[in-house]
Parts: sequence; structure tokens; C-alpha cells
Amino acid sequence: MRRAAAAARDRPEHPRAALPALCATQIVSWGIVYYAFPVLNPQITAATGWSAGATAAAFSLGLVVSALAGIRVGRILDRRGPRIVMTVGSVLGAVSLLIVAAAPNVPVFMAGWALAGLAMATTFYQPAFAALTRWWAPDHVRALTVVTLAGGLASTVFAPLTAALADHLSWRHTYLVLAAVLAAVTIPAHALALRAPWPDAPTSPARAAVDAAKAERGRPFLLLAAAFTLSGFALYAVVVALVPLLLERGYTTSQAAWALGVGGAGQTLGRTLYAALARRTTATARSTILIALGGVTTAAFAAVSSPYALLLAVSVVAGMVRGNLTLLQATAITDRWGATHYGRLSGLLAAPATTAAALAPFAGAALAVPLGGYGPLFCLLAGVSAAAALIAPWTGAAKPH
Repeated sequence: MRRAAAAARDRPEHPRAALPALCATQIVSWGIVYYAFPVLNPQITAATGWSAGATAAAFSLGLVVSALAGIRVGRILDRRGPRIVMTVGSVLGAVSLLIVAAAPNVPVFMAGWALAGLAMATTFYQPAFAALTRWWAPDHVRALTVVTLAGGLASTVFAPLTAALADHLSWRHTYLVLAAVLAAVTIPAHALALRAPWPDAPTSPARAAVDAAKAERGRPFLLLAAAFTLSGFALYAVVVALVPLLLERGYTTSQAAWALGVGGAGQTLGRTLYAALARRTTATARSTILIALGGVTTAAFAAVSSPYALLLAVSVVAGMVRGNLTLLQATAITDRWGATHYGRLSGLLAAPATTAAALAPFAGAALAVPLGGYGPLFCLLAGVSAAAALIAPWTGAAKPH
């Protein structure tokens, strides 16, 4: 008891401003850099004459850059903390959207999204999770839950807001407004609220580095990466393809945007249940259950075309599953290998999944044509999630003591 009390006294206090700041910046960063695109893309292609495949490929390029940069970003976060990384990322995000908004042709549009990829790697969940895992350990699950509860509102806030702006402005001017909001909120928040000292890793024996290297090449890690990659591909394709699916079924852009947006509310609701699920299940069982449920909700989108209220309900449930999957991925490393090299291992784990998510918008748009529409595409994506669920039971690893 005395040793526990002494350890609690020696542990640095949680930086009070960091958690609310990260909640706000995750909403704004995800809402503007990620969720605005599927809402604006139909208007972009209509106004410019660029093909949907080309614009989706540009967005995918940004996600590929994010995946590749995330490996290096994770190592930097382990050593130096999140303040400089996330502040610079916010600046890059605003600049990238200015380039996107002004792009006269597809190559410049792609260049803007490539720069946006660096912003995603340095401002999205990965750096936020690394910061919270280090600052809040060993109670990091609660902090992760809080920030993802907020982050789940990104699409709820910004999908309808983007649609409303697009009703009155061109897509270019809409992106200019969104870039200004991104800069005004996230740059000062990251610069001022993440100034707390960066604590040492929870453990630092020489053996830890050896264990991290072994973990990277071990079967559980590789299978976990495979399961998250397949699941990520399917679920991100669903997010980007949901608006075209509903437009194909005769719904308006506003109705489609609201369907996407209520999925964000579902994410927030679902994340309130994760702690209870974590107490009652193993990491492997949680992985299997949640990935399988992702496939079930994707199949439901394929099967349900009306009434609109039922589609909204499916979107909420799908959002609940996505919300839990975010926390599942955020805690996958600490559940299996501890928190010492969280940034390094999480960056490696996220890289193939983010790459798959990057290819998902382009692949979805490309596959929808030969498959005969977005309904069959959603059936295929449900099958991909099912394959991931079959891999998940083999991803267990002993948690270090």
C-alpha cells in the first residue's frame, strides 16, 4: 500500500488542458480534413469535370502518405511528445486545404491531398492516443474513451455543416472556410495546451527494446495487422461510399450527409460501452466480436434501401461498431505488449490498416461500376470484414507484467 501511494505521488499530474484540447481538435481535424471530402466530392466532380476515380485517388494518396509517415511520427512521439508534432500538423492541414481549394487541375489537387496526409499523420488519433497513453498511464483507457467520444462527433458536426456551406458556396470557397476554421481552432490548441513535460516511458529495461523488436515480427502482431487491415479497408470504404450509395437510391445530398453524420453520433454512443466490454472480454474476443459486427452492419446497408428512418438507424448502429473499433485499435498494443513502445508499435500496426483505408475510397469507386452499383459493393465489403473476423481469434499475445 505504501509503495502504491508513493508511486501515485511520484507520477506526474495529468496535464489538465490537454484532454479538452485534444477533444476539440479531434472533432475539427477529422471533421474538416476527412469527413468534408465525401460530402463535397460529388460537387467537385460536377464542377470540374474530373472523374470520381481521380478525386478519390487523390484522397487515397493522402491516406497512403499518412500511413507511411505515421511510422516515423510514432517514433518521434515516443521520444519528444506531441506538442511540436501536432502543432506543425495543424499548420500543414490548413495549408493543404488551401492548395486543394485552389487546385486548377488534378495533379495539384493530388499534391494538396499528399500534404494533407502529413497533417493526418500528425494530428489524427495516432498522436493523440500516444499522448494520452503516456500522460494518463495506467488510467489511459478512460482518457482514450473521452477523446474518442468527442472525436465521434466529427462527422455529426461537419458532414451537415459542410453540406450547408456547399448549398451556398462553391466547393472551393467551402474548403477555404473550413481551412480557416481548422487553423483558428487547432493551431493554438495544440501549441498552448500540449506544453506539459513529456514523462519517461512506463518501463525502460534493456529487455524492453528486444521484446518490441520480437513483437513486431511475431505471429500475433502480424495477424493483428492483417485483421485490422482487412477490417479498416471495409469500414473506410463504407464511410466514403455511403453518400454515393444513398444518392444512387434517390436520396438528396442533404439526406445522405445526415445519414453519414448520425453515424458519428453512433460512434460516440458506442464508445461509452467499450469500458464495460473490455472488463468482460479478452482482447482477442473483443477483436473478433467487433470486427464481425462491422461486417454485419455493412451487409445491413446493402440490404436496407428504405425507409429513410431505418437507414438512419443502421447508420447509428454501424457508427457504434466503428466507435468501439477505434478504441479496440487504440488499446490493442497496451493490451498485448504494454505501453513502453506504444508509439513505435502503434505506428507499425496502423501503417497497413491506414494504407488499406487509403485505397478503400479509390477501390470502392472503381469496383462499384463492374459490380453493378454500390449495393453489391457493400456486399463485397461485408465479406472482407468476415475474413478479418476469421483471423482475429489468432491475435492473442501475453501481456507483459
